[in-house]
Amino acid sequence: MAKPRVQFICQNCGTAHTRWAGKCDSCGEWNTLVEEGTGGGIGSGPAAMRSARKGRPVTLTTLSGEIEEAPRIVSGIGELDRATGGGFVRGSALLIGGDPGIGKSTLLTQAAAALAMRGHRVVYVSGEEAVAQIRLRAQRLNAAETPVELAAETNVEDILATIAEGKRPDLVILDSIQTLWTDMADSAPGTVTQVRASAQAMIRYAKSTGAAIVLVGHVTKEGQIAGPRVVEHMVDGVLYFEGEGGHHYRILRTVKNRFGPTDEIGVFEMSDRGLREVANPSELFLGERSTKAPGAAVFAGMEGTRPVLVEIQALVAPSPLGTPRRAVVGWDSARLSMILAVLEAHCGVRFAQHDVYLNVAGGYRISEPAADLAVAAALVSSLTGLALPADCVYFGEISLSGAIRPVAHAQQRLKEAEKLGFAQAAMPASGEDQNGGNGRRAFQPATLSDLVVRIAGSKRREAED
Repeated sequence: MAKPRVQFICQNCGTAHTRWAGKCDSCGEWNTLVEEGTGGGIGSGPAAMRSARKGRPVTLTTLSGEIEEAPRIVSGIGELDRATGGGFVRGSALLIGGDPGIGKSTLLTQAAAALAMRGHRVVYVSGEEAVAQIRLRAQRLNAAETPVELAAETNVEDILATIAEGKRPDLVILDSIQTLWTDMADSAPGTVTQVRASAQAMIRYAKSTGAAIVLVGHVTKEGQIAGPRVVEHMVDGVLYFEGEGGHHYRILRTVKNRFGPTDEIGVFEMSDRGLREVANPSELFLGERSTKAPGAAVFAGMEGTRPVLVEIQALVAPSPLGTPRRAVVGWDSARLSMILAVLEAHCGVRFAQHDVYLNVAGGYRISEPAADLAVAAALVSSLTGLALPADCVYFGEISLSGAIRPVAHAQQRLKEAEKLGFAQAAMPASGEDQNGGNGRRAFQPATLSDLVVRIAGSKRREAED
């Protein structure tokens, strides 16, 4: 019998090394190589199975044919169903990640209780908590009387044998994938080999039976789901549950969905009774806005199919340092440097002797470039000490030449702003809304200089009045 071969697997990227080293050559991380045997199961290679059986032909088909709409299991929690694209798809695997204590188990407990009340069979398997701990959480959430089936187990084979008894479950929740282990791999739980093998076994069960599987994943200090990226490629959807420690709201963000739109969000508010849905997140992010303070601009953004209004705050102060500070919270720092450079090069606005601080109110995070115009307006407002109009929203992308470029979904942004009482909009010129529409006053600057002149001109108008 051949001696089992030993490999050292990087726990960050999954790269296999023939010998141990302090640093992974692939991803550059330190102290991430763990010894794992490859004598059988995962890692043994295709040569070990070559003599077992011959391949069998599969049926080939064409692209044309009947398309069956994917049946979904609607939980009744509107924000969760929005993030998943309309509910859990039967036979799919969903991966949910988030920081410790952010509320992943609370969200899934509420979802399990809601589905069980609708007559679905839901199995909740925890590898991190005892059954008594889950019952305590269920009592706090007023979900203790729901017919959710609980188990505390970490072995994949035992879990599959348990849920195979009786009626096929509609939803299986596994908390978390890093605690599971399978007999097919010899390494310790939480290693790349065990995580990949356990996820593969559960996904195979979901595809063959039609049950929906939800996997909970730990995250690294950078906020990424721990383990190899291949697990995210194996599942049908990836959701991130995020939020700031100093704020009571939580955002469920979709980054991958094979059965619905990506970049969709669901907004929740954390309380002592669990998570509460926030139907209108714009009112949440604008709830404590000061309308007369300079350096504040309201950005009309888009998250998937949902328009969201959020306040962008800027503070420009004289700097005693040779190299002024640039601090950003909730936005891309490289994008801020680009906006500052465009303002200096094309608008004559100087920031070389000033510290610049930028913050997205409420701890919200913005990733789309449509926030460029709102950021520029907030910076100029803070530098000049002039407050922007309280009933105006801003959106538009700024190019390196100083031109204002159109962005998508302008009509939806404007409708959301009008619903919350905003009568003005500073936006790029486009064919969608040339006249503002419905009595709305739209200012459409062609270049960033036009916006700077308009903000600076408000001081002269005030002096004349």
